[in-house]
Amino acid sequence: MKNLLSITILTATLIFSSGSIAGEASSCHFHGKTQVTEEVVINCAVERKDILIKQGKIDPSWKAIEQDKIELVDGKKGKEWLVTFTDPTVDDKTKEKLYMFFTAPGNFIAANFTGK
Repeated sequence: MKNLLSITILTATLIFSSGSIAGEASSCHFHGKTQVTEEVVINCAVERKDILIKQGKIDPSWKAIEQDKIELVDGKKGKEWLVTFTDPTVDDKTKEKLYMFFTAPGNFIAANFTGK
């Protein structure tokens, strides 16, 4: 009986814990309110871009594109980092610029082609 209970608990733990992982693992998750450096944000943007490519959300051609602009902007909830990647060779000019937004402490917010 004791073994049956242990096996049931172990099985339930394995089943329910695997569903709690939401998305790709990232080393760019920060706590606190301290603003990170541009270098940290650029590294996180490159990491996030690779994740978006792997997930099929952006074209693999973005892999070779380097960041060309980073700035601290006023966002809805305070200061945010805005990182821009530009690919002038794309056919669809509405997707020429990839914008990524991060909190001041460096956490990813969103990515899009509109910059909004």
